[in-house]
Amino acid sequence: MADTLESTTFEPEPAGPVRVPALGPVGMLRWAWRQLTSMRTALLLLFLLALASVPGSLLPQRGVNPIAVSDYKAANPGVSPWLDRFSFFDVYASPWFAATYLLLFISLVGCVLPRTGQHWRAMRGQPPAAPRNLSRLPVATSFETSESPEAVLERAERSLRGSRFRVVTGDGWVASEKGYLRETGNLIFHFSLVVLLIGVAWGSLGGVKGVALVVEGEGFANTVTQYDQVTPGLAYDLGSLAPFSFTLDDFRATYEAGPVQTGAARTFEADLTVIDEPGATPRQVTVQVNKPLNVEGFKVFLVGHGYAPTFTVRDARGRVVFDQPVPCLPQDGNFTSQCVIKVPDARPTQLGFTGFFFPTVIDGGGPVSYFPGAENPEVYLNAWSGDLGLDDGISRSVYTLDTEKLAAVKAKASDGAPLVVPLKPGQTFTLPDGLGSITFSGLQEWTTLSVARDPGKELALVGAVGAILGLLLTLFIRRRRVWVRATSGADGATVVEVAGLAKNEASGVEADVDALVLALAPTRTSEPEPNDRESDLRE
Repeated sequence: MADTLESTTFEPEPAGPVRVPALGPVGMLRWAWRQLTSMRTALLLLFLLALASVPGSLLPQRGVNPIAVSDYKAANPGVSPWLDRFSFFDVYASPWFAATYLLLFISLVGCVLPRTGQHWRAMRGQPPAAPRNLSRLPVATSFETSESPEAVLERAERSLRGSRFRVVTGDGWVASEKGYLRETGNLIFHFSLVVLLIGVAWGSLGGVKGVALVVEGEGFANTVTQYDQVTPGLAYDLGSLAPFSFTLDDFRATYEAGPVQTGAARTFEADLTVIDEPGATPRQVTVQVNKPLNVEGFKVFLVGHGYAPTFTVRDARGRVVFDQPVPCLPQDGNFTSQCVIKVPDARPTQLGFTGFFFPTVIDGGGPVSYFPGAENPEVYLNAWSGDLGLDDGISRSVYTLDTEKLAAVKAKASDGAPLVVPLKPGQTFTLPDGLGSITFSGLQEWTTLSVARDPGKELALVGAVGAILGLLLTLFIRRRRVWVRATSGADGATVVEVAGLAKNEASGVEADVDALVLALAPTRTSEPEPNDRESDLRE
């Protein structure tokens, strides 16, 4: 009678909860440091820095052209307050840009320094000994020769040294390695990025940037009061501004007048009379686009231009209370420009004018500019009288007119419509109610100049050149190893094994192995036999 065995299932006892030891404050700091200094984090921060620079390229910046910022805010009143709140008009001085910049700097330094030590030890070390089974390497071949193993290894050593491999010999083998400069180039690239960041930071901290609008015939002295806007670095003392000055003698702009691209800008030039320091002999300089004025470590660039009609205003008593050019801000590509005139000295009431200047008006075509050059200039103004609000101690822009306490001057014999004053050069318009008169007495041009001192630009240039050179070394130098083993076979012939290993794809190690086999070929008695793995890879 057979015994019946009942199957029994053994249930493992449930395991208790796995307890993971807490990192603690020190462990968390180490983990955060490893994450920050990883190459992946450095690349991510570099991408974020490039992404953060996009608004600085698409939107006008206060440090470069504050007038363009004012125009953008006037044209986009809905979104501009939000852009201003998040510093999109001062991208490179914003806290979030500085934070990304600083984290990238720390990440690069923490990443590169340990790798530099490892690479230094690798460069001073020897190539690794030949593996036991060379046939298992991706690129390997073998053949037989009548030469002795010692002669084969000596010939292989000479050939590899002639190809600038670093060579080490052992018992029956030769090991070689080449391409250390690939990692050197990689480190140079990352060190150059650090140098570039230091140069940019040095220029930002120890430099100064300012913008000034200068009308033809007027001068500029490098003092704080002469700037429309000045932005010093945290480590720069505005009291140490170089004492140079210049006068804008003439500004010239030319435009395409042909049937194609009519009105497209062609050239911009400004003739300056420069005095490098008080008492120095004046010199004549012509500033062009990308050809700035260099003086005392400062560079003066052309960044904008426009028209400045000259107006002469007489008040009700016949006195000349205003006689100067008025910079008008361009509103389109044909330089239709907005003008604001404030006459606080007029009596018995202050006067103000707003309107538009048109460089080229076609007769009978209405107040529209058809060309940016001043071929047929005309201005259309509205007149205001009352309190300009200049005596209340509140700073106000010269390019806007607060009409809260002003009354629009009405045209006579009208239904109360505001007065429109059309003027061509040389014409005078008499205001109604004995308020005075205004004359369009001349036309000049103005240019916006960016004055900057950047002490870190040379260091940034060195970093940029170093980064390019390091990148070239990384791209064109290949890291690879080649081994040769020679042993005596059973029939008295010498069995030669040659193998190569690369640390990156498309390394050319196959060509190195083939060249070495050819160098050992004179006494070869059998054809090289590639291993199956090499054949598969080549297929």
